[in-house]
Amino acid sequence: MRDAVIVEAVRTPIGKGKPNGALAHVHPVELLAHTLRTLVERSGIDPALIDDVIGGTVDQVGEQAMNTTRYAVLSAGFPESVPATTVDRQCGSSQQAVHFAAQGVLSGAYDLVVACGVESMSRVPMWSNVPAGADPFGPGVAERYPEGLVPQGISAELIAAKWSIGREQMDAFAVSSHRKAAEAWESGLFDAEVAPLEGVARDECVRPGSTTETLAGLRPAYHDPVFAERFPQIEWNVTAGNASPINDGASAVLITSSETAARLGLRPLARLHSFAVTGSDPLLMLTGVIPATEKVLRRASLTLDDIDLFEVNEAFSSVVLAWRQETGADLARVNVHGGAIALGHPLGASGTRLTTTLVHAMRERNARYALQTMCEAGGLANAMVLERV
Repeated sequence: MRDAVIVEAVRTPIGKGKPNGALAHVHPVELLAHTLRTLVERSGIDPALIDDVIGGTVDQVGEQAMNTTRYAVLSAGFPESVPATTVDRQCGSSQQAVHFAAQGVLSGAYDLVVACGVESMSRVPMWSNVPAGADPFGPGVAERYPEGLVPQGISAELIAAKWSIGREQMDAFAVSSHRKAAEAWESGLFDAEVAPLEGVARDECVRPGSTTETLAGLRPAYHDPVFAERFPQIEWNVTAGNASPINDGASAVLITSSETAARLGLRPLARLHSFAVTGSDPLLMLTGVIPATEKVLRRASLTLDDIDLFEVNEAFSSVVLAWRQETGADLARVNVHGGAIALGHPLGASGTRLTTTLVHAMRERNARYALQTMCEAGGLANAMVLERV
């Protein structure tokens, strides 16, 4: 029976997604091409052997249009015969790329495949793919949800209200993310996964000196009088400090079978054990990580206690804390090297960024099983279980 294993995983450092960000001068195609070149160099494979490159990008417009992944493959110097495609499952786009890549290996359609992702939010701002006045949802959705859907920030506030998660809890979680990320950098734990680019070697948004006192002084990020009237339960505790920033970055993982890995002399980092994807309430659009976790554990025939490490994307503190309340997971095993609040959230790159961090953390901590899950706009979530090999 075929399996699917990750044999290499790399990422760029993550820059601020602003005009003055450390990577803002780098075209998104070049960001992704850098990770693809590094993946090949570190693994030592002949890129001509790659059956496909599946990349995630959220805002597929402007400099991220026209199948960005294909042009990154060409810029990386891969043979023209290597194909590529770009997928969009919102924030989980490159985690979905991992699912597709692994499922292709398991089915026998691929022997060697890359899953990757990129987002340059400094050059292609979020929502730039929706022109002013355009309706991306259509009349059927408007009829089904007559009161209207809401932005993600409002969803994060609704989650905080529903699960009674206060400002102090969210700020404390954010500070913990920065502390863990800073400690991981100081301990050299990111060295194996990060591919420095044009003099940028570290994640730009990590704040080692972050404190709850500092975060307490920040204003609510999403207060809106219209939504305040519609949702009187909201206490407006989501701030720029307890939510992920906007970022630039890219990441990539190389996936094959154990048999092919042995033949090519590649060392597996982890086996891709089980997968799940689910839909959830698009109003509380970020809660899909809860049923997705339950679903993937059921498919894996594992329990929460079997999982040594978790990566739960820190889109907002309230998302991870609500997930923790529902699952009962030990926060000491969650995002052990810091999460998106500290490291950053370059949308299309985040799925394979989490995977990259997770497989290296598994080796460093001798973890047998790990679980990754991500919330996604529209009420979606991906989850997968990895196993040490």
